[in-house]
This record gives sequence, structure tokens and C-alpha cells, in this order.
Amino acid sequence: MASPHIPTATYRLQFNRQFGFIEAREVVPYLQALGITDIYASPLLKARKDSPHGYDVTDPGQLNPELGSREDFTSLADTLKQHGMGLLLDVVPNHMAASVDNPWWRDVLRHGRASTYAAYFDIDWQPARPGLVNKVLLPVLGEPFGKVLENQQLALKLAEDGFRVCYYEKEFPLSPFSSRRILDGWAQTLAADGGAAEQALSQLRDLLASLSALPLPRAGELSTPWQQAWKSLWHLYNTNPPVKAFIDRNLRKLNGKKGDPQSFNQLEGILAEQAYRLAYWRVANEEINYRRFFDVSDLVAIRMEDKRVFEAVHALIFQLVGAGQVTGLRIDHIDGLYDPQEYLNRLQEHLSAAGSSPGFYVVAEKILSDGEELPATWRTHGTTGYDFLNSLNGLFVDEEGLAALEEFYARYSGAETDFTRVVYNQKKLVMTRLFTSEVRNLVGELGRLAEGDRLGHDLTLAELEEALVAVTASLGIYRTYIRDFTVVQQDRHYIETAIAEAVRRCPAAGPACRFLRQVLLLDFPVSLPPEQRQAWLRFVMRWQQFTGPVMAKGYEDTSLYIYNPLVSLNEVGSSPRTRCISVAEFHRRNKTRQERWPHTLNATSTHDTKRSEDVRARINVLTEIPNAWVERVERWRRWNGPKKLNIKGEPVPDGNMELFIYQTLIGAWPLLEEEIPAFKERLRTYMVKAAREAKTRTSWLDPDTDYENALIEFVLSILTPEPGNRFLPDFLSFQKVVAFYGAWNSLAQILLKITSPGVPDFYQGTELWNLSLVDPDNRRPVDFKTRARLLQRLKEEETKGQLALVRNLLTSWQDGRVKLYLTYKSLHFRCDHRELFATGEYIPVAVTGSSSGHACAFARHLGREWALVVVPRLPARMLTGKVIPANGGLPAPGFLPGETLWQGTNLVLPEQAPGNWHNILTGEVLASIPSPEGKVLTLADTWRNFPVALLTEDQ
Repeated sequence: MASPHIPTATYRLQFNRQFGFIEAREVVPYLQALGITDIYASPLLKARKDSPHGYDVTDPGQLNPELGSREDFTSLADTLKQHGMGLLLDVVPNHMAASVDNPWWRDVLRHGRASTYAAYFDIDWQPARPGLVNKVLLPVLGEPFGKVLENQQLALKLAEDGFRVCYYEKEFPLSPFSSRRILDGWAQTLAADGGAAEQALSQLRDLLASLSALPLPRAGELSTPWQQAWKSLWHLYNTNPPVKAFIDRNLRKLNGKKGDPQSFNQLEGILAEQAYRLAYWRVANEEINYRRFFDVSDLVAIRMEDKRVFEAVHALIFQLVGAGQVTGLRIDHIDGLYDPQEYLNRLQEHLSAAGSSPGFYVVAEKILSDGEELPATWRTHGTTGYDFLNSLNGLFVDEEGLAALEEFYARYSGAETDFTRVVYNQKKLVMTRLFTSEVRNLVGELGRLAEGDRLGHDLTLAELEEALVAVTASLGIYRTYIRDFTVVQQDRHYIETAIAEAVRRCPAAGPACRFLRQVLLLDFPVSLPPEQRQAWLRFVMRWQQFTGPVMAKGYEDTSLYIYNPLVSLNEVGSSPRTRCISVAEFHRRNKTRQERWPHTLNATSTHDTKRSEDVRARINVLTEIPNAWVERVERWRRWNGPKKLNIKGEPVPDGNMELFIYQTLIGAWPLLEEEIPAFKERLRTYMVKAAREAKTRTSWLDPDTDYENALIEFVLSILTPEPGNRFLPDFLSFQKVVAFYGAWNSLAQILLKITSPGVPDFYQGTELWNLSLVDPDNRRPVDFKTRARLLQRLKEEETKGQLALVRNLLTSWQDGRVKLYLTYKSLHFRCDHRELFATGEYIPVAVTGSSSGHACAFARHLGREWALVVVPRLPARMLTGKVIPANGGLPAPGFLPGETLWQGTNLVLPEQAPGNWHNILTGEVLASIPSPEGKVLTLADTWRNFPVALLTEDQ
């Protein structure tokens, strides 16, 4: 059997109504020309109408019709095959849209626990609240239920498939029992009318009589007789004016009259009969009784551990794999699953049965943090690349400079400066605000376990809740992976550490924490009966599903918007261990990746990153010039102080948010003048999102529009060119310098990503400079036609001479063609040497001399093939120390002249390495020279004409 398809380079495309299968097919030739081997597609299954991302799946059995037809998809797949390319598909196994567009969910709402699909969703049908027993809470109302009802915002209407309860554009099905009662009532009304209605409404009377004889449907979608009957009623309603008038009149009576509260009693009674309870959206976090995707009530979790659910969700995917149209899978939010390892085992078994090669290419969206390792037992090729992203980013952060910025932050911001305390507090906050129901349910379950244990017998629910919250807030990773009665050492370490930290922070919770430790480590008494042991294990596995959302909301979506010494470090999966990465540590991680996960994705930007790779690369430069940055911020604060408004007695922005704003402007300011107006509009949306995520002065739950408007007004006022605005020209002068050295960092990042162990992954549009912020900003349309045209011109100019081309590219670096050129050349070299980069040895290369700390180099070696990669790091700091500073202590922009700065700094080649090298990027040939250290290449020669180098043996 053939080997599984392993990508050489992936390119993420965000599919939506504006960019579907046809548009993607047109991009394929360009991506192949760029050096991409696999499209990495956002979810393609049927999703909610106008979904911008595809993660709100409504029907996993269909491709999304908004993206095109099945024939359009087949055409895309055929085009990929013709170009020798694959398709890596994003799969969503954790949740679906909680929408009536979802036929499974609609059936649950109609039939409740009797629905065939009731067990598909992770619903608690026996919650503590009596009024919710055997019901699903739907927190969809904009105001309390009683007010909405009496304002006539809830109304019954007739549709083709039966009665629906309408709340603006939202519609909910009525149960068969309630529908039958309404129809029987109408039949009685007709009978009471006698001859007056005999002729005009005879068809309706006959239809109602036939409906009364049908047995009520009890499971699955409506039975065929009922479907036909509803269609007949719908047809009558639309073609027979007397019937329409009769139904409308009776529906108005059922729907009540505004100003007459008693007139709504009948409708209220009908709603009380349903398998769902419509509720005010604010009660969701307190009362929700289905597991959600994080705190998003519109996304309901599914029970993927149930084999029926697994097979139903993946049926179409397996068909596409079997047809060779999908060659790899990306598993979204694997930490949300009850048993990720079992899921991956089942997935690979079904993929083999579908006709794929053993070891089908699968990567999991798993956020590794704090030195965590991917479980070796998982049948996956690795992660989606956040671990690589943070390691690579840390390589371009100066440790001394970061310390200086953190010291300045402590003086200036007025905010908490202990990051671990920030994270702990924010995780507790989101458990209180966003996950109250989940906490209460877990505590109730823990309380039942405590009642059956002599050491936990007298612990109160309040004590257990304090312990559970403190331990969860102290857990340093997203989740553990206990799945049976064996607790592996890695999981034990993280739980023990969390328990110890919780007791340190909350000494009074010690007894409850000690009991919780027993439960989480499954350290139960020998005498505990088997059913109780299973209950302990069930609690642990449910808790593991809970800790991931807490980390995501408390860390990613709150702490990373609050702690702002250097916001380029505030990224998904970042941790104190990945803030500053030495060259030696970067090499160590690369070697580990090569040994354990050689085909994992290497990402630098994704649809979920807080900032694009180019934005982060710019902001990192501030650590190289901390004194200049501090000086600027202090005077900007003085100049811009009068532009702050006071809201509720507090200036807007405060010192912490002001630092956030300045760093955002430094990182995302456009390179082209014509892009500035659009950037200001994007900034409006971004600032509101950032402020709400921080949850300090405003939030998604309780938006303070006065604060938000004051924040926007401040930002726009400091960016308005007018007399007296001293900030703007000073900022622009400073920003140009940072942007230049940020571009240098970006080029180095690109080359390291492409040549390091793993599969380089590109987010759409990032082959040119991309200064995007968090979504939805990073989902803006990409101009692929311009990119294709630029690439074609680069290829044409390359034939006239590489040296002339690269000098031109460096002169006009602002247009981004230099990044495109580096990407194209490096990717094609990788494609031409696939095995070298897939399985070749990774060899760190020593750099010696006065500037050795400003370079990172390594070789890849397989048989007779060699590649040598050399990039600079921290160039602005280097220049500040070696040349006369310009612009008030800043190094002047200009690509580093090799003769003046790199003199005496050498690469010490591996003993078995070739002596003569060909530069893939410039066409130059370099010869090593002998030295007491062995064969060396001088950095002055290596970077004489281009700021990064990719070398191969000169033949």
C-alpha cells in the first residue's frame, strides 16, 4: 500500500460565501508556483447561513452549499491532483451550531429526550433546577421572558413543516403534542361554526380530521404522513383565502394582545409544554444545561465518545478521504473531547477502512504550554504549530531589553505585574462570570463523591467549590489526559503542582484540596466499590473537559489583553518559558521536534493568533531599544494626556491600556499611505474587542459604551494630523525605524520556519507583509491576483540575474516583494529536497566572534545532500552598540553592511560539511576558509548581499 501523503508546505485558506470552491480552484496554480503542496482548508461542511468561518456546522452530511456545489468541490479536488497537491481539511468534532438550521438540534427541540439525536448532544437532562428537568435552556432572549412575552416579541406561526415559535429571526419548532392540541382546537372551532364555515373551510376541516387520526411522531424527523399533512396545510394556507384568514385569526388569538397580560396565558402554557425553555441571554452562564464551546451558547457540544455520533459526524469526511479528495485532517479543539486518545485511535481505524494508507496525515489543534509535551500515545503527526510559533518568536526577544520593559511597565501601567497572579485571578474571574453553571455541576458531582468517602464526608459544597476553583485556576496547562485508572507521570506532575499552588494561595481550602487531589489522581481507598471508582473516573474526565475552556477564556481571551509589557508575547500557547529563547534552546527544541514529531505543522500566523507574524516581529524590536521606547512613551503620555476623557472618574485610557495602544500602533501601522484610512476604521473595531476581552472597564456581558467611545475618541484624536499634535510626527518617525527592523525579523522568521523540522504552514496572504490583528481583522479578503502577478514578475526578473533582483527588492522592501521572493525561493528548495527536510539530520552550527550572539545557524544533512541556514537576530540592538545612533538613540534604517558589522564573526562548519556553497537566494558561490576552529564561512561574505542565507553544496 502507498505511503500516506505528507505535506511539504501548507497554505491556510478561509472559505466563506465570498471565497468558495471556484475561487480556491483559481488560486491553485499560484500556490503551486509559490511552492505550496497542500491547501489547508477551513471547515467545508454545511454551516450556519453566512458563517464567516465554518465552525458552526449544521449538517456534517453535506458540503456547505454557500461555498459551491459538490461538482465545484470535485473540480477543486481534481485541480489539486493535476498540480500534485493535497487538501488538509479542518474537522470540527467537538461542537455544532445550536440552531434550528441544524436538523439534529431541531429534532431535539421538537421531541426532547425522545429524539433520536438527544444522546448526540452533551445535555444534562436532570439539572439541579427542577424547572429544567427534561428541558434544554435556550438563552436567546434579549430581555427577561415575561417582558418579551408581553411585548408580543414571541409569536406562533405556521410553516411548511409545522408550527414554529418566532423571536425576531430565530425560530423554534413546536412539539407534536402541542401542535396536535392546537389543531384539535381549530377543528372544534370549525365544528362549532356550523354551516357558516361549511363550504369555504371544508378542505381545512377534512385535513384537520385526517391529522387527528395520525399517531404522533415520537423520534427522528417528522414521519412521512405528518410531513405530507403539514405540506398540505401549508398549501391550503397559501392558496385558500378563507383558510388563511381563519388560521391568521386564531394565531393572533393564541399570540395575545399587547396591554392585556392575561391574553398571553395560552401562549405561555404552550411554551411551557416544549422540550426547551426560552430564557434571557444573561442567565446562560448561571443556568445553561448543555456543554458549550467555551462560553458560546450558540455552539453546543456533541458526545463524540458515542460511536454513533462519531460515525454520523465523519461519514462524509470518510467518503472524501476514500475518493482521494481529502489527503489530511486537522482536528479542531481536541481538548474539548472526552477522550482525545480514543478519538484519534478510532479516527485512524476508520480512515484505514475508508481506503487510506496506514498513518493518515492528522494534526491536532493542541495548545502546548509550560514545557508540556504532546502525548506520545496519540496517533497524530503533531500539532497545528503554536508551540513552534512561540519558540520562534522568543528567539527575537532580547532578554535584557524585556527585563527593562517589564520594570518600566511596573512603574507606568498601574496594573498587576505578576503574570502568574494575573492568570490565576482571570481564570477565577471567568469561572465566576462565564462558567457558573459548569462549576456548580462539577461541585455537585464532587459533593456526591465526598459523601461516600470518610475523608470528604464533612466537607461542605462551599469548601469543595473553593478548592475546585482554586485548583483549576492553578493548573498550568489546558488539560490533563487521564482516561483510565492509570495516571501517567506528566499528568500527576501537573495536578500535584496545581494542588500545591491552590493550597498556597488558599490555605483554608487545604482539607478540600487534599480530597480533590485524591479524586483527580484516582487515589481512592482500597475498599471503594467498583461503581464508585467509575464515578471518580467520570468526574476526572468531565473536569478535564472543563479546564480547557477556563484556560482559553481566562488566559487567551482575558490575561493576554491585560498584561502589556510587550504584547508580541501575548500569544496563544505562550508561557513564561517561551518569552525569551536562546539560540541553544531553539536548537534543542528543533532537534526534539525532528526526533519526535517531524511532520508537525510550523505556524507563524493562524486564524486564531492575536497578531500576525509581522506585527509581532515589529513589536519584538522594542526589546532591542528599550531606552528609546521608554523615552518615547513617557513624552507621548505627557503630550496626549489632555486628550483623555474622564469616564466615571477615571481617565480613558489608563496607563496599561495606553501602553497597549502604542504597541498596537507600532506593530500594525501600514507601510503604505493609502492604507491609513482603512486602518483607522479597523482600529475602531479592534479597540472595542480588546477592551471587552480585557474585562476591566467593559466586557461582552456588560458593555460600557461610554468607555468604549472615549477609548476610540482618544485613539483617533492622537492620529489626527493637526497643528499642536506633537505625538503623530514623533510616532511616525520612531515607527519607521521599528518597522524596518521588524521586517528584518520577519525575513529571518520565514526562513527558519521553512527549513526547521516540521511542515511550514502559511496563513492566507502572509507571503507579503501582513499587519493583521485578531479576528475578524485577519479574515479580510486576500488579493491573490496581485500576488500571482508579483510572483510571475519576480520569476521573470530572476532570469536576468539574482543579485540585481535582490538589491532591487531590498531597496523597495516596503512593498513586500522581498518577503514573497524569500518565501518562493525557500519553498521551492524545500520541495526539491523533500527528504532532506523531512528526515534529514538537524545540526546546530556554531557562530564565533564578537557578534556571535546576533546569528542563528543550522545545517540539514541527509546522505550527500546539505542545506545551511543562517539568519541574524536582534539587529537593532547590535547597531545601537556599534554605530553612531541616529534619530534620538535609534539605529538608522539600512540593511546591515557585512564588512563593517560582521567582521571577525564566522560560521564553524560541521567537519563533514562541504567546503564550497551556493547561495539559493543570491546565486553567489561561497568558499570556506581554514581556521583553528576548522572550516569556516565568514558572516561578512554570507550576508554581503542579502540579510538571510540559504546555502547548499556547490556542485
